[in-house]
Amino acid sequence: MKKQVHSIEVRNAALARLAERGVTMDDIAEIVYLMQSPYHPDLTMAQCIESVKAVLEKREMQHAILVGVELDTLAEKGLLSEPLQSIIASDEGLFGCDETLALGSVFGYGSIAVTTFGHLDKHKVGVIKRLDTKSGEGRVHTFLDDLVASVAANASSRMAHRMRDEQEAELTRSEALKQQEAELRVEEKGKGTEQAG
Repeated sequence: MKKQVHSIEVRNAALARLAERGVTMDDIAEIVYLMQSPYHPDLTMAQCIESVKAVLEKREMQHAILVGVELDTLAEKGLLSEPLQSIIASDEGLFGCDETLALGSVFGYGSIAVTTFGHLDKHKVGVIKRLDTKSGEGRVHTFLDDLVASVAANASSRMAHRMRDEQEAELTRSEALKQQEAELRVEEKGKGTEQAG
């Protein structure tokens, strides 16, 4: 019988891989803040960190991180067969499997996540830039930079949708309160008319 890996073990392994590679929740949250603060001036880093944590709870994201970091690590150690070893170690420009893996993890968070991922992949914001330019120091982050972009894009999209939901809920509460006040005024007016008669 095949061993079933518990989800907590997968989660802990994915978070450990990020930490081992020098990526923190704060690093990713800073990107989320940068992407969402122009639309939400009251946004806090704590909210961004919470959104990053929620994205990292998704099994699909954890699996992508485990696969990508494993390939980066094997390439760093020279343990892949050629020509894959050279392609991943040099982050070959025409190699798109890194983006494909990361992009596959973005689709669950909607079009905002997809367009944000494209922006982050092109402009290499924050820790993504550090990871993308570190390959000359013996480190390979061919997959990791894109995976971090994926987490940040997902957390940004999640944040955008939640903020909109909160705005709409507040508007609904406000409109309901106005309706109640209007009904009370009509009721009070009716009582005043009865007493006058």
